[in-house]
Amino acid sequence: MPATTTFRIPKHRRHVSTARQLIAKALAEWGITGELTEVVTLSASELVTNAVRHCQVAYALVEVSLTLRERNLLLEVSDPDRDRLPQLHDSAPDEEGGRGLALVEALAEAWGYRRDPYTKCVWATFTLAENACVPTAL
Repeated sequence: MPATTTFRIPKHRRHVSTARQLIAKALAEWGITGELTEVVTLSASELVTNAVRHCQVAYALVEVSLTLRERNLLLEVSDPDRDRLPQLHDSAPDEEGGRGLALVEALAEAWGYRRDPYTKCVWATFTLAENACVPTAL
């Protein structure tokens, strides 16, 4: 049975760090440490930042979900702005932003998005290393 942690944060920049902390805590509770923790936490930070920055729905909540199933991790970030879909952006070297999805694409096994009935969800998948200790009693 997969282990899942899900939480919601207000759509505000100051709560991005809360999302990072909660993701890192969930991974630690599952016994996942090291580089994968850093990669997943950074990816979550980028996806949550995008949701916070681009969602045009007032007073929205951003939902973050992390699911561990055997050696696979699924990170999902949802917001209620179904019409603003994520797009990779070629940033100029002097631009301060616009590289979040490119970073997620480089770090994750795969990423994408889907439209749900009332939200859009941007997701990324990650694989635990073969020699990683996979928790059995979650």
